Amino acid sequence: MLLALATPAVAAERTITGEAKCTKCSLKETDKCGTVIEVVGTNGKTTRYYLADNDVSKDFHSNICKEPKKVKATGSVEKKADGKREMTATKITLAD
Repeated sequence: MLLALATPAVAAERTITGEAKCTKCSLKETDKCGTVIEVVGTNGKTTRYYLADNDVSKDFHSNICKEPKKVKATGSVEKKADGKREMTATKITLAD
């Protein structure tokens, strides 16, 4: 019983759909390539999800490096100290 209380909660997986862009080539935010997915909410506000560097995001990046594309991504989301949302993607696909 104590082990269950001491174990940190794991973030639930969620799926987002939006426009994926390269943080270097499209947004000019970084010195090296990275992926961000911009999601427009029902209120019209855009939220950016920066993808953590893992095999899934690295393998997918070539699809969006030079040109933004609509995508669907699944993974866990964590809000960082700087206020940015970081997604650790487990699956990314091009959206229809």
